[in-house]
Amino acid sequence: MLRNTQSGYGAVSIAFHWTMALLLAALIIVGKYMHGLPLSDPNKFVLYQLHKSFGLTALALVFLRFFWRARNTVPVMPVLMPMWQKLGAHGVHIALYGLMLLIPLSGWLMVSASPLNLPTVYFNLFTVPHLPVPGLLGEPQAATDLLAEIHELLANLMIVVVIAHVAAALKHHMIDRDDTLRRMVSTVPARANNKG
Repeated sequence: MLRNTQSGYGAVSIAFHWTMALLLAALIIVGKYMHGLPLSDPNKFVLYQLHKSFGLTALALVFLRFFWRARNTVPVMPVLMPMWQKLGAHGVHIALYGLMLLIPLSGWLMVSASPLNLPTVYFNLFTVPHLPVPGLLGEPQAATDLLAEIHELLANLMIVVVIAHVAAALKHHMIDRDDTLRRMVSTVPARANNKG
């Protein structure tokens, strides 16, 4: 089953979910590691180029995911789920989508603003053009520093939101014993005794 249904996610949505989860986790871990490397480390430039290439890949996948989500049914939440949990789930999903968009964009803007003017070569295939940087961000170095802080802040916020997302999924699986988590790992229809 490729497409979503009222009771569960299709194979495409599941693939998007886990691909993005692994990609974003790797980007955050590698980003924090490479940021701590000294400038003299020869691996730093290589890691930055790979980080930028995978970041742009994540950005492209976000747009593909938006497109797929807009053309698919969103499975319903368990009927016994309290309203505050439903609102919380919607809030977390909005935050995740927003961060998946803003983190790579802020990184691309940061590289574009940098006075070093280093190119972004996508997996050694082609050079990605810089974005126009708004003048209100100040001089190039000031804009780069500001955007670097924003990029790191958004990545840290992503960690917090993902922890909340995972904790909620585990609660549904281990305490509520509904199919909320199961339907994101399998396209098999939800059981008849599901609480939703």
